[in-house]
Amino acid sequence: MSDTPLSEIPTLSLADEAGDPAGFAAALGGSFERFGFAVIADHGIPDDLIARGWADTAAFFALPEDEKRRYFTPEGGGQRGYTPFRTEIAKGASVVDLKEFWHVGRDLPAGHPLADRMPPNIWPERPERFRDTFLQLYAAFDRAGDRILSAIARHLRLAPDWFDPAVENGNSILRLLHYPPIPADAEGVRAGAHEDINLITLLLGAEEAGLELLDRDGRWLPVKPPEGALVVNVGDMLQRLTNHVLPSTSHRVVNPAPERRGVSRYSMPFFLHPNPDFLIETLPGCISAARPNRYETPITSHDYLHERLVEIGLVKK
Repeated sequence: MSDTPLSEIPTLSLADEAGDPAGFAAALGGSFERFGFAVIADHGIPDDLIARGWADTAAFFALPEDEKRRYFTPEGGGQRGYTPFRTEIAKGASVVDLKEFWHVGRDLPAGHPLADRMPPNIWPERPERFRDTFLQLYAAFDRAGDRILSAIARHLRLAPDWFDPAVENGNSILRLLHYPPIPADAEGVRAGAHEDINLITLLLGAEEAGLELLDRDGRWLPVKPPEGALVVNVGDMLQRLTNHVLPSTSHRVVNPAPERRGVSRYSMPFFLHPNPDFLIETLPGCISAARPNRYETPITSHDYLHERLVEIGLVKK
């Protein structure tokens, strides 16, 4: 793929994957190799469900602070329920992010062997349909993510279903993000420069300005998807698995222009994780004389996640 300006990143259609899986995989992989990001329309997440999600997200974050904090469990590392404003910090940053968020995880049946590493969900009393809305959205993101992973597998010359057992009980998290209005003299930014921990992230809500990625030449470039499209980026686990064939790109959410400072910004990332016991071991096809293995020692996704949660301040040492 040529080094075109970021604004010219093609918007791919996931609908093309069914009719031309090889072509879609090549286009997706090319976008990831060039930018670490892709923009995907026709992703199959229903518009009416997304609209419900935005409405329920706004309704929850509009609740009184003391009510929201009832669902905050610091000992859980923010993996479920509410995390208050100014809690998370980007790795290496000196000031915390200007955001609050809610996490929905995978619902496991009672007695499931992974229950000790994947805590149960926490649900607020209101808005009333919150639980139903976000369980449906979680499942819809999961389905879209499976299709995207299948295309990634094709691009890496793996079987199209290679990722299926790796993510069957993946510790994926749906994050509901609220960036409140901020004063002109606010310390810090809405989200400091960082890379994601997981395999891939599927993001809704990037139409509101603010998301930027760090391009190869050191410039911060805005990501501007069409209305309703997903922004998908490579996470550190996939970067490690592919020996940096697919790069995990630094990105941030900058503070708004003066005319938008009084407006809340909402977004909805789905952090797609493998099973906690999945071993992140460099794929043989991504190792060569020109690209020696950077990661001789494998690590489970659970241990890798814990290391990173400590780094961003959600888990204390």
